[in-house]
Amino acid sequence: MMEIIPAIDLIGGQCVRLTEGDFAQQTTYDSNPLEVAKRFESHGIKRLHLVDLDGARARKPVNLHVLESIASNTGLTIDFGGGLQSEEALKQAFDAGAAQITAGSIAVREPDTVKNWLLKYGPERIIIGADFKGTNIAISAWTEESKYPLQDFISGYVKTGAKLFICTDVSKDGKLQGPSINTYRHLKLTLPEADVIASGGVTTIEDLEVLQEIGVKGAIIGKAIYEGTIQLKDLESFIC
Repeated sequence: MMEIIPAIDLIGGQCVRLTEGDFAQQTTYDSNPLEVAKRFESHGIKRLHLVDLDGARARKPVNLHVLESIASNTGLTIDFGGGLQSEEALKQAFDAGAAQITAGSIAVREPDTVKNWLLKYGPERIIIGADFKGTNIAISAWTEESKYPLQDFISGYVKTGAKLFICTDVSKDGKLQGPSINTYRHLKLTLPEADVIASGGVTTIEDLEVLQEIGVKGAIIGKAIYEGTIQLKDLESFIC
């Protein structure tokens, strides 16, 4: 079964969503991330994608206390990202209760560092964040499309032992316009050894059904839950 992974994005310790990663397009949905996480868990959810947006801007974790609170008070398997630019930050995230971390921009800028993390902590604990616009990797906090093809980026990390990839279509994130089905289908056909987690644009249960048919490892759902286009009770049929 495809893993269902709700997302909590944090600014000032609150649950927010951005559109296309733009901090000027912020909506705050809940002031208590722990209660949101507990609500997910009550519907059988097992995974959580927790993103420290403050940390992403500060280039160091800021909301570790929220991570620790959720990890201590739920049984959710949490992957944590945002501001993880050093091994010290990595250790802080693991110590606070993250089961996995997502290496985002650092995976583009400092591949040798991330390759060392893969060797030290193992490919099950280090997820590679592959944010993309069009067919290329997006950089500079999603504001710029690089000349680095998504396909080559993932392929290169597969060769170094990475297994898990969160592939976020920046152009669709937060827009509720459906995910990049063709991109994920192409990745699964050409790089079957990569466990792809689809992110960005997931809007309906039908989107999830198509992604499951393609064979992606998981699907991250954010705004669709908060806006109600996907109901938590409807996700239960995807959960073992």
